[in-house]
Amino acid sequence: MRLVLVGVSGCGKTAVGKALAKKLEIPFYDGDLFHSEANKEKMAQGIPLTDRDRRPFLEALAKLLKEESSLVLACSALKASYRKALKVSPDVQFIYLKGTPELIRKRLKARKGHFFNPKLLRSQFETLEEPTDALVIDVSSSIEEIVSTILDKLKAH
Repeated sequence: MRLVLVGVSGCGKTAVGKALAKKLEIPFYDGDLFHSEANKEKMAQGIPLTDRDRRPFLEALAKLLKEESSLVLACSALKASYRKALKVSPDVQFIYLKGTPELIRKRLKARKGHFFNPKLLRSQFETLEEPTDALVIDVSSSIEEIVSTILDKLKAH
């Protein structure tokens, strides 16, 4: 089971991913840890990453997905082309954590110690190509409720 949680920054990928992985007893990986220092610095300065900036990042995540047979991975993967690069096996399942710009903005304002500059949120929503091949999960509930909803949808899927 290879689950990839996708969505804009602040939608809960890491928090939900950790809780989901714990529940499923499989490893969790935070895609942010695979960004280069240069990419993190750009984002901290409020500069959106280009596709060229993302290429080595996506290649590293695709390699991870090939090597691990079971995992939960948190990765924005806002564009269809990014998700295509990560679809290394038929069992890769995307889970789109969907929230309104207002909700996500509120969460980002409350978040401390993360390199992502909240000024980039608008560009993330502009870049977002909502997946058509993913489980869509509303993120307005608690983490526990979101994880429960994901587990229910995975069983039904």
